[in-house]
Amino acid sequence: MKKYSKRYNALKEELKNIKLTDVEEGINLLKENTNAKFDETCNLSFKLGVDLKKNSQPVRGSVNLPNGSGKIIKILVLAQGEYVEKAKQAGADYVGGSDLVDKIKTGWIDFQSVVATPDMMKTISVLGKILGPRGLMPNPKTGTVTFDIEKIIAELKKGRQEFKMDKDGNIHIPVGKKSFSTEKLVENIFAAIKSVYIVKPQGVKGVYIKKSYISFTMSPSLPLDINAISQKLKIANF
Repeated sequence: MKKYSKRYNALKEELKNIKLTDVEEGINLLKENTNAKFDETCNLSFKLGVDLKKNSQPVRGSVNLPNGSGKIIKILVLAQGEYVEKAKQAGADYVGGSDLVDKIKTGWIDFQSVVATPDMMKTISVLGKILGPRGLMPNPKTGTVTFDIEKIIAELKKGRQEFKMDKDGNIHIPVGKKSFSTEKLVENIFAAIKSVYIVKPQGVKGVYIKKSYISFTMSPSLPLDINAISQKLKIANF
């Protein structure tokens, strides 16, 4: 069992009964009570009210964070023909076809995002068991299978984050760094909440977003009042 510091446990005890209607207040509270020696990531998490037994209710999508993620990522593009040069000019870190597919098969995973052109999908289908569990398999639903290479690379470089519900109905999205201003983190968080709502499955009955939390890398989670936030964002039926 993981052991936490006295400071962490004291903060957890202090925060456990707080339910924030004001996200800005929560971010400031976490900033004031964490002192890691690195620039911590701000994380937003959700507990969804979907039927986990229904395969027709998967939840996945992406969010273009207005202020970026603060994280430098390496992008791999699997393409051929004219799209190889387009990917290179757009700033992809690695570009190739079957050669890179074979390299990935050997265990090479020196990248954080993968984009593929539609004509490459048959070739890269063999990578499903390698990239899938890591959330790296290109998918049309998240825009990472496309001929519009320049656009998706620009979005990923700016801070586009993909998300996918896990087997327990949870979603976790990094939404920036502790060094970001509170205002920028709030903007990113609201953008992420909207993006999760947008991909709500049609068959969901009852409450969709049951719970939501914010935290820093080395802090406890702070519960948000998702109903109050939905009213602020003018989104009904969370």
